[in-house]
Amino acid sequence: MIARRMRIASIGGGPAGLFFSILMKKAWPHVEIDVYERNRADDTFGWGVVFSAETLGNLEEADPETLARIREEFRYWDDIDTFVDDPDNVVRSTGHGFCGMSRIRLLRILQERCRALGVRMHFEREVELDSPEIAGADLVLAVDGVNSRVREKLAHVFRPEVDGRQCRFAWFGTDLPMDAFTFVFQRTEWGLFQVHAYPFEPGLGTWIVECQDDVWKRAGLDRMSEEESAAFCEKIFAEHLRGHRILINRSVWRRFPTVRCATWHHGNVVLLGDAAHTAHFSIGSGTKLAMEDAIVLRDAFAEHGLDDVPRALAAYEKARFVDVLKLQKAAQTSLEWFENSERYVDQDLVTFTFNLMTRSKRITYENLRARDPELVRRVDEVFAESHGSPRRADGSAVPPMFAPFRAGGLALPNRVVVSPMCQYRAVDGVPNDWHLVHLGSRAVGGAGLVLTEMTNVSPEGRITPSCAGLWNEAQAEAWARIVSFVHAESDAKIGVQLAHAGRKGSTHHAWNGADRALGADEGAWTTFGPSAIPFRPEWPAPKAMDRGDMDKVRDDFVAATRRAVDAGFDVIELHMAHGYLLSSFLSPLSNQRQDEYGGDLERRMRFPLEVFAAVRAAWPTDRGLIVRISASDWAGERGMTEEDSVVLARALRDGGVDAVDVSSGGNVADVIPVYGRMYQVPFAERIRYEAGVPVIAVGAIQGEDHCNTVLAAGRADLCALARPHLANPYLTAHAAARYGYDAAPWPRPYLAGRPRADA
Repeated sequence: MIARRMRIASIGGGPAGLFFSILMKKAWPHVEIDVYERNRADDTFGWGVVFSAETLGNLEEADPETLARIREEFRYWDDIDTFVDDPDNVVRSTGHGFCGMSRIRLLRILQERCRALGVRMHFEREVELDSPEIAGADLVLAVDGVNSRVREKLAHVFRPEVDGRQCRFAWFGTDLPMDAFTFVFQRTEWGLFQVHAYPFEPGLGTWIVECQDDVWKRAGLDRMSEEESAAFCEKIFAEHLRGHRILINRSVWRRFPTVRCATWHHGNVVLLGDAAHTAHFSIGSGTKLAMEDAIVLRDAFAEHGLDDVPRALAAYEKARFVDVLKLQKAAQTSLEWFENSERYVDQDLVTFTFNLMTRSKRITYENLRARDPELVRRVDEVFAESHGSPRRADGSAVPPMFAPFRAGGLALPNRVVVSPMCQYRAVDGVPNDWHLVHLGSRAVGGAGLVLTEMTNVSPEGRITPSCAGLWNEAQAEAWARIVSFVHAESDAKIGVQLAHAGRKGSTHHAWNGADRALGADEGAWTTFGPSAIPFRPEWPAPKAMDRGDMDKVRDDFVAATRRAVDAGFDVIELHMAHGYLLSSFLSPLSNQRQDEYGGDLERRMRFPLEVFAAVRAAWPTDRGLIVRISASDWAGERGMTEEDSVVLARALRDGGVDAVDVSSGGNVADVIPVYGRMYQVPFAERIRYEAGVPVIAVGAIQGEDHCNTVLAAGRADLCALARPHLANPYLTAHAAARYGYDAAPWPRPYLAGRPRADA
């Protein structure tokens, strides 16, 4: 590398600024670096920091010398202990690989390394972007923490979003000896308190206390001093502390701020660490994020050189942004779990521990089974005892996905559902051999329930001319042939998803121009909606339905239901999701009627519930009835909200639904969901707990690992998979073989090809 004179000023002396200074001085010894820290060298707020083995590998590769010193100070442990109320009842999970140390020791090691390399450090020095000390710097690091003044000064550029959450927390210490990461959930007269605790040096540990804001106020903590609140918490957790103390160090109660910025750099100024982004302490990644930021920023200069600072900063952001977003998403999921932990504390402790371990989705059933097979074995046993699961030949419990399910008329041999997938292969609404092979192969493949594609109750209810229907006898006879095959050749149940496309109808199918409306010369038809608002601006507006139209649609659903009875279907799924007709009545973004069917939620629900009641009356009670809903429009308070979906689910429960299939989105074209693994499961979980109705989770559930993760934690009752079943129609049968469940059904002609768990 060619040495170039460069001056770097760091506003803040935390781990990000110090570690970046170390890395830059190693790479370019002639670079001048000044670190300005408002506090004293030995000041620190908080207690310990935690790292994983993966993080250590990254740090060691970047600077082995620093990592060697850090390792000398580490306290190592593999275990996580979970308590709910009873200090003598604990579930321990092992195999997690943590290490921790005092935050002040980490800072001292980094400071010592900086001094050795020639970094100039200035403590008790408050500087701003326009301070003389910063003038002339080629690069300015804004590493001034979660309340970054640099970020706020350039807020018009960085465009920060700071999300203050529901819970309050205080960061205490303790002299309680611990040999594991420790979670304590304590119910009190004021509400639930929870502790995140871990050791970091002999005789000292972190003891973070967290509770809902209303619990904090009821307990009077909003009126207590730091010392008084520590004494209060000592009293609450006295049995768990076993005579040990809670310690204070600026242990004030606050809300956790989730910080996100649209960009992290401007000119020669760059944000790192908490100034740029935060991740909830429940996944222990604040210091990790900060130090990994430093590594990636150094790498950007190594690639692009020191001559073009803006280019290097842009490369840093490009390389780092997505990884940080992923970690923030996991942290947010974990944060929200703790916000809602009171939902789960009545679970048995083994299930609760599994739920806790898998909360962020970074650890799944299979991942935990590799780390801690004994805990997962216990989870399987508890689930099997509760749900009547079958057993392997050796008597051991099978994974949760193989447990039978029954609710009302819905009786399934296992908990795997083939989600509806439009095939666009019907002719005049009549299913054919394609549908027989598509649905039949997945039934033979072992799923507990196979659902047809969206099957429309009238010609004008189709999405495309190639959509399936159930509005005439020819269609009913064709469906009966498919149903008969499924019943004869598999243990699966088969259901029909009945729907009306509403304003999203009269379009081309996906491979002939997705989201493109049919033209008049292409057989277009009049579509219907609650209001004359097109789904896309360039599409024809639907006809705003009058009472006569509504009567016809209701009667079409009833007629299709009766044909489904005659065809032998085991289940109906009534489609109230994805912006199709019934869904469009529910959303205020598509329903702007001024009569008794528009306005507040109660009136928007009126027509969909009327259709549901009519279908319920026509459908035998010994067969299953499911309703699919969009739990959120992903449009905030403007659209259908999670709170609305809970109210809707309660109404469906009271009307006799057997399960609610919980999806999201689809009502408006300009709102994009936040996708990710199992991204819709939280919607299903909330409805399950708050509406008290069985739920089907759907949405990027990517196989048996995710199914077992969701089911074992009690987040849903059934899991619906679409794309994984396109890739592998025999997903459930293959999973049974892999898990050593030999009693699972297998097609007799295929027995010779059956895989073995021990192969």
